[in-house]
Amino acid sequence: MSSVTSVEQDAGEADGIEIRVVGEDELAAWGAAVSVGFLRAGLPDAPEFRRLRQFPERTVGAFDGERIVGTFRSFPTELTLPGGALLPVSAITGVTVHPTHRRRGLLTRMMTRELAAARDRGEAVAILIAAEYGIYGRFGFGPATRHHGWRVDLSRTRGLRPGLPTVPGGRLDLIDMAELGKLGPELHERWRRGRPGAIARDAAFWKPLTGEMTMPGREWKEPFAVVHRDAAGTVTGLAVYRVDDNWAGPVPDNTLTVRDFLALDPPTEVALWRYLLSVDWVRHVTVPNIAPDDPLPLLLADPRAARPYEDDCDFVWLRVLDVPAAFGARTYGAPGRVVLDVADPDGHAAGRWALEVDPTGTGRVTRTDDPADLALGAAELGRLYLGAETAPRLAAAALVTELRRGAAQALDLLLRTPLRAWNPDGF
Repeated sequence: MSSVTSVEQDAGEADGIEIRVVGEDELAAWGAAVSVGFLRAGLPDAPEFRRLRQFPERTVGAFDGERIVGTFRSFPTELTLPGGALLPVSAITGVTVHPTHRRRGLLTRMMTRELAAARDRGEAVAILIAAEYGIYGRFGFGPATRHHGWRVDLSRTRGLRPGLPTVPGGRLDLIDMAELGKLGPELHERWRRGRPGAIARDAAFWKPLTGEMTMPGREWKEPFAVVHRDAAGTVTGLAVYRVDDNWAGPVPDNTLTVRDFLALDPPTEVALWRYLLSVDWVRHVTVPNIAPDDPLPLLLADPRAARPYEDDCDFVWLRVLDVPAAFGARTYGAPGRVVLDVADPDGHAAGRWALEVDPTGTGRVTRTDDPADLALGAAELGRLYLGAETAPRLAAAALVTELRRGAAQALDLLLRTPLRAWNPDGF
């Protein structure tokens, strides 16, 4: 089913604009169109970089004659769910429409095509990162994770609290970019299975990070990378960071910025933070994106030394395409039953659904004619899916309608998770 109106369809046909797959020989032109759409005209076309996420039928352009005036891409990845299951999803990126061709329904046509194709491929969920808040709710996407960070003033921290757990026989080693390219992917594969909201990292993530390939329009400066190993030599943690070069006369006033932070257990996390907070010549440590429930401030002798990073905002947006498959794949926090009445103009998630969870935390969703407990839209279903948002909060904001008293709290008990959903990676 499509949300594209007949007016939009007719306008597209009248304009002669064709939505179709981009051929291999058109990839450079598609890349140039992406740069124009993101107001970065003149960047290198970088077809070799674009090719890293080139999947047949998933890189699309809006063609006005031979000119590409809109772009859209998806690639397959896996999303970690509460409980540790890895769900195949469609990750949408590179979405642009040229300023000369706005308000013609091009985004609707490209999005409608992709969401239908994703469901046909068996991808129960689609995800994206929204450059503007007001665009994607109308396509059934809702913000499902947050971008959150800290700025630590080392003059106030007094270091970490005494008595924190350590790794007997553990050690830290600085590694070069070649080692990062070898050790990082394997560590991340282990790490992401324990963090709801995380996605897989492909070559398009690791190659720019290690300098093997440069993203168009980005200057690459080699970062520092430090790994933590346990007594057996197994890598259990990684931090990638940069240090600026600022001096107040003869006094260093540098900021260390953490680009990536992965720790498989609390003692490893403590060891990495102890290292990062003690690098010479550094006065501030900035962590632009870390899990909203990360304990970093509580590890400090003075938690007030950590102030929220300014870019605290929604991050990954999620759209449920197959309700039974998506909700049947994750685990739940408590037994119970809640009936949801979901409005979805596109039809993917529309209907009345009974979410039933047994005492083991296993849940299933089935269609039902029973009276609904809560009414909500597809975007709000996406907000709630990973458990990072709460139903009572959405009800208080009039985004969810409680049809049975206490139903929002009942749903919240089912969906809550020990760790808040978080994804550290842009795409």
